[in-house]
Amino acid sequence: MGSSHSRSEEIQELADKTGFTSDQIEHLHRRFKQLSGDQPTIRKENFDRIPDLEFNPLRAKIVQAFFDKRNLGEASEGLVDEINFEDFLTIMSNFRPIEMNMDEEQLDRFRKQKLKFLFHMYDSDSDGKITLQEYRKVVQELLSGNPHLDKESVRSIADGAMMEAASICMGQMEPDQVYEGITFEDFLKIWDGIDIETKMHVRFLTMEPIAPCH
Repeated sequence: MGSSHSRSEEIQELADKTGFTSDQIEHLHRRFKQLSGDQPTIRKENFDRIPDLEFNPLRAKIVQAFFDKRNLGEASEGLVDEINFEDFLTIMSNFRPIEMNMDEEQLDRFRKQKLKFLFHMYDSDSDGKITLQEYRKVVQELLSGNPHLDKESVRSIADGAMMEAASICMGQMEPDQVYEGITFEDFLKIWDGIDIETKMHVRFLTMEPIAPCH
């Protein structure tokens, strides 16, 4: 971060933007420096230094989310090669746990922010929809380590889950009806009533990501 005379102002600006406390920002800055090797930016390979990510089935998606331009507030799509500390905090704010003093409007905004981030993780081709193929890929990654499920079983589970999601958004579907995919508005309906606020967070001390799940 900046020089000592502007450090407190810079931390306050970051706190206002991300919702983190000053102590959390200080801690995350130390973790950022540890990941980057004391450099001003980090790249994808720097995340190899997080042991807890090594066996996470969604590791690739979690890491990619840090470099997704959509999550960094950029108008264009695609990935950036590296991110600075402010970018890092912006992404981490999506994993911030719920605060007890949030009013209904803040909680709704907080929930939609998390769901938008999660939607981007599923929408791998950035077309604004989650296709059956994208959803199946996520399920396959989640179940890849299960020795009791073969590929056909995994595909069947993915198809069933996607059709259930589609039925929530479109009602009863006809056998010959083609479903083009889930939009973000559909995604909000699917997650209505599901406790995303506590399922999607990060432990600050270990920076161990919790895989978002239903």
